Amino acid sequence: MKGGLEIVQPAGWPAPRGYANGVVTRGRTLHVAGQIGWDAASGQIRSDDLAEQFAQALDNVIAVVAAAGGEPGDVARMTVYVTDLEAYRSSRAAIGAAWRSRFGKHFPAMALVGVAGLVEPRALVEIEAVAALDARGDQAASTSASARGAGDEGGL
Repeated sequence: MKGGLEIVQPAGWPAPRGYANGVVTRGRTLHVAGQIGWDAASGQIRSDDLAEQFAQALDNVIAVVAAAGGEPGDVARMTVYVTDLEAYRSSRAAIGAAWRSRFGKHFPAMALVGVAGLVEPRALVEIEAVAALDARGDQAASTSASARGAGDEGGL
């Protein structure tokens, strides 16, 4: 088991390309809400190119994981929603390059879903994720939660 993840591959199945068939996790679990290709500095989507939005959405997922004390290799599961499957297929080389520059050869369990649209009209892709954060992130999260007053009884 590397970090908080153990890849599961059924015996006799061909090796998956670009994803894992299953991932067992341990430690703290982070659920990352759907991230689109918006730039945090401007709050705007800067490009109408699917591959560029995909890269930015990955950066946004990684930023949330990092804020919880994790790293890209802690991502155990991802669901990618795209508004144009053909555009995704034709952008696979650029999307693959964006993936490798951020995740290397780490491939979580994944699903890709074609959708009619997303809440943000210019968004072409949305990525949600689950990350398994091991003990190295516990101290940072505990310190961050204490600073916010987390753990108090009360509402959201």
